[in-house]
Amino acid sequence: MYDPAQLRTFLAVARTLSFTRAAERLGVRQPTVSQHVRRLEKATGRLLFVRDTHSVELTEDGEAMLGFASTILEAHERAETFFSAVRLRGRLRFGVSEDFVLTRLPEILESFRRENPEIDLELSVELSGTLHRRLAAGQLDLVLAKRRAGDTQGELVWRSALTWIGPPRLRVDPGRPVPLILFPPPALTRARALEALEGQGRAWRIVCTSGSLSGLVAAARAGLGVMVHTRGLVPEGLVPVHAGAGLPELGGVDFVLLHGRGHGRGRERTATQEAAHALAAAILAGGDRLHGAQPVERP
Repeated sequence: MYDPAQLRTFLAVARTLSFTRAAERLGVRQPTVSQHVRRLEKATGRLLFVRDTHSVELTEDGEAMLGFASTILEAHERAETFFSAVRLRGRLRFGVSEDFVLTRLPEILESFRRENPEIDLELSVELSGTLHRRLAAGQLDLVLAKRRAGDTQGELVWRSALTWIGPPRLRVDPGRPVPLILFPPPALTRARALEALEGQGRAWRIVCTSGSLSGLVAAARAGLGVMVHTRGLVPEGLVPVHAGAGLPELGGVDFVLLHGRGHGRGRERTATQEAAHALAAAILAGGDRLHGAQPVERP
């Protein structure tokens, strides 16, 4: 086992090729630098520097020690951080909108669980409207979902446009009812689609209803009709419907993080809230990994 203090001293001398400058860099006396180098050479059984009154040079063994010393110190620092940091723990009930099923959100969650192994993460993937209801009922601790129109609650994470999508070969006949592929109520995209069509006076018919995004995507790829989806998260194999179809504009949508009241009492509730804030921070930091979504600029 090599002493980290001796390894830091060795690296300082190796980088400055001067015992005097190494001592200045480390804030210690020069005899201390010399002592650390001698002890490290004794521990390795090898001469690490060739030195005289005018110069300091690394030996071949010293060159080899450069890589080892850096690796050992990095591992030592990671271990110190791991064992000295306050470990988050507790049960965290996280709800996420169906929109993110086909994105890289799982990578963010995997990284979060690896860094916080004592947090018991419970994931619910549901419609945004359902997630809002469950959060209000105290059944979830953190939610990543669409925000209702006119709602100002939650921390704004992304803002994107909604669009009509279907397979590239699909043609929507302006003279016939629009074939719709929709989530069931209380889906926000369902409500937006029906309101837009009714506002335009356009006839419509529902050809597929599914609570699963995968089910809707499968129906759309089969050419059954059109569906509403976030422009930045259009699933593979589907494209925005051509403007010639005359479908109404759908406006934009906000994705927000919403915190619940936490569950339990005292320390348990505090632990839940701390875990929720940590996961929210991880999602915000890794937002660019949710491909296509435009992160909100933050000061």
